[in-house]
Amino acid sequence: MATSGLMLFARGATRQRQLNGAFAARLVDKRYIAVVHGLVASDAGEIDAPMAADWPNRPRQRIDAEHGRPALTRWRVLARDAAAARTRVELEPVTGRAHQLRVHLARLGHTIVGDALYGDDAGSEPRLLLHATQLTFAHPHDGRACRFTSPPPF
Repeated sequence: MATSGLMLFARGATRQRQLNGAFAARLVDKRYIAVVHGLVASDAGEIDAPMAADWPNRPRQRIDAEHGRPALTRWRVLARDAAAARTRVELEPVTGRAHQLRVHLARLGHTIVGDALYGDDAGSEPRLLLHATQLTFAHPHDGRACRFTSPPPF
């Protein structure tokens, strides 16, 4: 809910089922831009950490190696701002777990700026600095390639 950017809606139940199937089969490429606290040392990487609901603290999710469902996020640094001690990253959630990007970045030690749920900086920004910037998929009707982009407002 706190993430800005692209949203995909189908026109009708049949197309919705087709799009849901494409997401489930990981045929939709999703890219996000986030600004995180700290200067990320590496230029790129993966976070492969299974996730599960944190039932006593809903709606929070948590890393759970024993009971969690697989969750994989690829990331790369776009820019570092040493003066602000922040890093702009591009994120590719290979899986689609609730709060996956927020949990995985917190696991990396770099919470998303403005994240009151997984960070400790409520009020540092008026919003969560996480934006759905690109969606690429095959159109469910005719299979043509569709690519939508939205630049982040931050």
